[in-house]
Amino acid sequence: MTKTVKDQMNQDVTLPVVPKRIVSLVPSQTELLFALGLREEIVGVTNYCIHPAEEIKQKIKVGGTKSFDVEAVKRLNPDLVIGNKEENEENGINTLKQFLPVWMSDIFNLEDAVDMILRIGALVGKESEAKSIILNIERGFSALPTTKLSSKTAAYFIWRKPYMVAASDTFIDDMLKRAGFQNVFGTLSRYPEISAEQLKQAQPDYIFLSSEPYPFKEKHLQEFQNICPDAAILVVDGELFSWYGSRLQASAAYFSKLGQSG
Repeated sequence: MTKTVKDQMNQDVTLPVVPKRIVSLVPSQTELLFALGLREEIVGVTNYCIHPAEEIKQKIKVGGTKSFDVEAVKRLNPDLVIGNKEENEENGINTLKQFLPVWMSDIFNLEDAVDMILRIGALVGKESEAKSIILNIERGFSALPTTKLSSKTAAYFIWRKPYMVAASDTFIDDMLKRAGFQNVFGTLSRYPEISAEQLKQAQPDYIFLSSEPYPFKEKHLQEFQNICPDAAILVVDGELFSWYGSRLQASAAYFSKLGQSG
């Protein structure tokens, strides 16, 4: 028996009522599938899927999120492939769609993430588990003071050489707002390159150096301190800012502590 559903890109996807062989092409959504209680059903993941660590080791890898191996995915004979518009390369996804049911997420904010969790829960027969995860997420974010640090500004760096930041229309930008920070590059689009001079002119109160995708470390703090001597500069957990699955259950508590640092 099959069912036809809409994904977050409003595309029809026909799949088994209860899929038994799932390939996930997105790290945060892979972690979500495990959090929903799936184990044997997950047959393939990407090289960047790292949580839960021990269980991921047992799964077949199909390449990167952008450069996944289409033939490797097909060989696993999945009855459901789960991807994301931003994280996965369009041509590869379109090729997969010719052979397999591919469900795509498209996420810009917390509401989109909650919607994705609920929909994937329904796809895989784990609606009650999905609702439990959502309840935990919503409880955490509702406990964040809506006015906390609202006057504090921040720049969120995702890359070095060249410098790149998270700007408007990104999930990270939404997380910054919920954490109580104004994004100093919020007038720019998506993930722009910026110069040291632009950063100096922006004069953020906080500079957040994300642990991913560029692996910022403590050794990079002085480089940014030289540009903005008065800023509080912190290496932050990029997963808690950008992973939009079950990991969001820990994000709000983490955000609540950020303004107390620096």
